[in-house]
Amino acid sequence: MTRSVLVDLDAVLTIARLGSFRAAAVELGLSTTALSNAVAKLEQRLGIRLFNRTTRSVSLTDAGRTFVERVGPAMTDIHDALLAVQSLQAVPTGTLRINAFASAAREVMEPIILPFLQRYPQVHIDLVTEGRIVDIVAAGFDLGLRPAHLVPNDMIAVPLGRARSNAVVASPAFLAAHGVPIVPADLYRFRCIRARLPNNALFRWQFEKDGEAVQIDVQGSITLDESSLVSIAARSGLGLGYVMEADVRGDIAAGRLVRVLEDWTPTLPPLALYYPGRKNPPAAFTAFMQAVRDVTAGRAIDAGPVQAG
Repeated sequence: MTRSVLVDLDAVLTIARLGSFRAAAVELGLSTTALSNAVAKLEQRLGIRLFNRTTRSVSLTDAGRTFVERVGPAMTDIHDALLAVQSLQAVPTGTLRINAFASAAREVMEPIILPFLQRYPQVHIDLVTEGRIVDIVAAGFDLGLRPAHLVPNDMIAVPLGRARSNAVVASPAFLAAHGVPIVPADLYRFRCIRARLPNNALFRWQFEKDGEAVQIDVQGSITLDESSLVSIAARSGLGLGYVMEADVRGDIAAGRLVRVLEDWTPTLPPLALYYPGRKNPPAAFTAFMQAVRDVTAGRAIDAGPVQAG
């Protein structure tokens, strides 16, 4: 079996799983045209049509469904065999795909991902950030990164253990001009920077103290959907912003932002990397998880690149 046939079979299985040529092309790193041509050539080689295609939908033909049911397990065995060999690599190589909230990705970039890539330059990390929670297996990811309490029960989770909290911040000039809120209810008389969630709903600022939980529907002159934009607006004096403390730690230390209502923003659940149980994981996966455990245990990742032995 030639490599091109394996690629074509993977293409068919990916399209069948995602139900979309466009989504499959993105996952496989191909153009939609190249993917369509590969499937067409395979169909010509087999002498049968595998997909019913319209401008709006893609579905398997009866023959295509039978083909996928028979080929799928065989391809799983082939990939398992490849992974078993890759797990014996002296130097980790290949691609790790990670799905994460954007805020979570920012928290692990400097302490984990960047040092790991310096040590293992032959590994490629494909980090995809999005607000929704995805099925990492169905979407073709090796790892997910979410707050620990959001990890699916059927996944293996590795808590990162780093302290996390939200923070309400504003510029020193804004607080000098408008005063400082003492309790969450004070926010109703302040100009704030509103945030929109991935589902398009407006975010209500959440607080808790001594068992009392409070949600505030703040008002302001701008609504944003990305935390880094909220930080920019807060630094400019546009109003109070509600962000992850890790995203503004440097601004607070440098005096560009001042944190308020800190006693109303308690510690959040830790982040966790998670993945499905798997046999013979690739060397890159094993090395990455060891790096994660080293950082969690307070050991630094050696930044020097590993040479082939």
